[in-house]
Amino acid sequence: MLTLSCEDRVGIVAAVSGHLAVIGGFILDSQQYADPDSNRFFMRVEFRAAAETFPSSVEALRSGFAPVADMFALDWDMVAADHRPKLLIAVSKGSHCLNDLLHRWHTGLLPVEIVGVVSNHDDLRSLTEWHGVRFHHLPVAPETKEHQEEALWSLFQESGANYLILARYMQILSSGLSERLLGRCINIHHSFLPSFKGARPYRRAHDRGVKLIGATAHFVTGDLDEGPIIEQDVERVDHRATEQDMIRIGRDVEAKVLARAVRWTAERRVFLNGVRTVVFR
Repeated sequence: MLTLSCEDRVGIVAAVSGHLAVIGGFILDSQQYADPDSNRFFMRVEFRAAAETFPSSVEALRSGFAPVADMFALDWDMVAADHRPKLLIAVSKGSHCLNDLLHRWHTGLLPVEIVGVVSNHDDLRSLTEWHGVRFHHLPVAPETKEHQEEALWSLFQESGANYLILARYMQILSSGLSERLLGRCINIHHSFLPSFKGARPYRRAHDRGVKLIGATAHFVTGDLDEGPIIEQDVERVDHRATEQDMIRIGRDVEAKVLARAVRWTAERRVFLNGVRTVVFR
């Protein structure tokens, strides 16, 4: 699988497809997008061997493609189709997103490797360990937050994780850690923002008669809950919905939206494009 982005110009698709044809590659799926606002070009190509001239390893494929990449100054990567990125999941006490991700991974529906779960509480240890995943308890208090984040960053590096997934992790990452994890950290939250910030948002949404409940998955940046959006979804409610109904519906939406964002990212369908994303579904 080949993914790339670059400044848009004539000839990129021809160069990529031409190179694959020369080495005996058969294109299975190809998606591309030229953004007129940023003048950036994005492309994702799945291909397989179709001739004896096809290189025998990913390393050989990468080496052969490098001249094409240099010609167009590509920001690119190439991996095997069965490549599974490693995830470290951070969570607090809410289990719905973690449980959904663990179930999808355990049943083979999520193309990732979960290398650990980290939490500032010990509540979800049994759920995590039942799935055979290592649980890390990193409690945090205002006076220990800096040290706790350093421990989290060390754990991320030592585990070999490619992404940190905030599955209802109810701690705000510092701007420093957010910068270290730029493009590698995904968060999920309800879509009431900015109307109902803080505690008990569903109570206030119920009091205001909200008719749509949604969730947003986005990359984490130093700007709280304002990173590039990967996926969103909504469910309609009416006057009969209680606060508890809204909470239940909201949790279902959050779990679905986060799972989509994680899967699309794992399948290399998500590209950063400034403050936005390009997502090839």
